[in-house]
Amino acid sequence: MEHQSGRSLFSIAKQKFFHNRIGIISLSYIGLCVLLAIFAYGIIPDNSANANRMELSIHSKEPGFQVDMLKVPSAISTDKSFLQELFFGFEIEYEEIPYSQLRVDGEKVVLTPVNAQKDDKAQTKLALSEFKKADNLKQLKENYTEKKTYWLGTDKYGRDLLSRIILGLRISLSVGLIAVAISLMIGITLGAIAGYFGGKVDAVIMWLINVTWSIPTLLMVIAISLALGKGFWQVFIAVGLTMWVEVARVVRGQVLSVKEQQYVTAARVIGLNDARIIIRHILPNILAPVIVISAANFAAAILVESGLSFLGIGAQPPMPSWGAMIKDHYSYIIIGKAYLAIIPGIAIMSLVMAFMLMGNALRDALDVRS
Repeated sequence: MEHQSGRSLFSIAKQKFFHNRIGIISLSYIGLCVLLAIFAYGIIPDNSANANRMELSIHSKEPGFQVDMLKVPSAISTDKSFLQELFFGFEIEYEEIPYSQLRVDGEKVVLTPVNAQKDDKAQTKLALSEFKKADNLKQLKENYTEKKTYWLGTDKYGRDLLSRIILGLRISLSVGLIAVAISLMIGITLGAIAGYFGGKVDAVIMWLINVTWSIPTLLMVIAISLALGKGFWQVFIAVGLTMWVEVARVVRGQVLSVKEQQYVTAARVIGLNDARIIIRHILPNILAPVIVISAANFAAAILVESGLSFLGIGAQPPMPSWGAMIKDHYSYIIIGKAYLAIIPGIAIMSLVMAFMLMGNALRDALDVRS
């Protein structure tokens, strides 16, 4: 399909989209989030599986908190390849122990905990022989200590909040992607069949759509999640099975408006079967509103997943989910540590807003009337 100037409608829409500054910023932010999610373990400070390295002695610390760490060699070995570790987390080579004072006493390494009081005699003693590259205090500090900075602070378990926020991107983007894919497969199929064949087929599908539409989305998601069980993969299915209705309604309406067009009539006249007409001739011409709905559904899926995790039936611990982080720390708002709940809330808000703004930009770009 060509425009009067000879340019395709796709190239015109692409040019309009790339002239929309808000759309470009939103797309760039989403692209950055995708890269962070894919290569998270190669970037985050705590690259252990699920960023689940706990240090209870430094729990609930403010952003920018710094502490001295002693790295005690671990005997754990791994058969994982580098790529496996990059995508699923690195094995812990060192056990980290935060300390305020460190000294060597003969064959012992003596640490004073970071939260020890002045009159507290509690100390941790380790054998110096555990540290192969250290014979004295100087070598110990050079090879086995570091000053660690928690840029967003620590959660109530002493875990690095920045690492878990970045890993939480994986949950949100994965749920959004799979849920939207499921909703598109079901919605486009049923909507196209209803709109193209009409009659009793349309009546049955519309009855199913209306029944599903009448049930509150969150209630249905909770019911499906409880039926399938709690977990990460169950969230994909539960969210996807509740988002197809809007897609089906839009696709049905679009098919009804184009199935009497001349190019569809011509396809019937030359003997093409119904499936080929729908797939090759009708669906490519109604993709614009489907793309816009997909962007909105992506944002909605992120919100639903966060809500499920907040209720405790989404992604299960220790898997980092933004909704679960808010659930764990919302009570901290009244004790002067609101950032523990606000930071994941801002993460949810910014990603949802990016998808909504990109959806608006796509709607404007694909609007042939403008």
